[in-house]
Amino acid sequence: MKRILIIEREYGAGGGVIAEKAAHRLGWKLLDRELTEEIARLAKVHPEVCQKREERIDPWMYRLAKVFWRGSHERSVHFNDAQILDADRLVSLSQQVVEQAAMAGHCVIVGRGAPYFLRDRDDAFCVFLYASREAKFHRVWQRTKNDEEAIDLVDSVDQERAEFIEYYFKVQWPSRHLYHAMLNTDTGLDETVNAILYSMDVANQKAGVDKA
Repeated sequence: MKRILIIEREYGAGGGVIAEKAAHRLGWKLLDRELTEEIARLAKVHPEVCQKREERIDPWMYRLAKVFWRGSHERSVHFNDAQILDADRLVSLSQQVVEQAAMAGHCVIVGRGAPYFLRDRDDAFCVFLYASREAKFHRVWQRTKNDEEAIDLVDSVDQERAEFIEYYFKVQWPSRHLYHAMLNTDTGLDETVNAILYSMDVANQKAGVDKA
């Protein structure tokens, strides 16, 4: 029986809204911003600091400074708590929080490396959401109201996610073998939710038949 729904998504594909709608219909806990807040609490930083660094590798200049800082007997260069929250630590905390959520079950998890951390769980159902560039731009523009910013976000965020996944998990993003379904959200957000829940039902029915 599937007790965990994982939503992985392209930026601007509507993954957050779809996850919220699916969680509401399932009566499950939504873990999206809530994950960021819990990771930030453990790291003792503001959630905004955590959010800016999720699913991104460290900038090369910061990685270089970190190497020197860690190799020094004295902190000749001062790093505050926010700066010490590097990608390595963030990945470790993300795994901890995601695995704890999975143990509780009956939750919808958005991103945060969940498809990779939970890939061996039989009770997890993993979906990848994508959309046309035009649709993604339109959704992002609705929030930014700025053409240049919307284009930059659509073009850069997924590239950073791909680099993050390749760096930490040694696979290309999206890793198709991890997903039970890959859906184009251009068909509509509610239609996508319907497709996800239907696919989960089919998976549960098949599991029941296989066990019989």
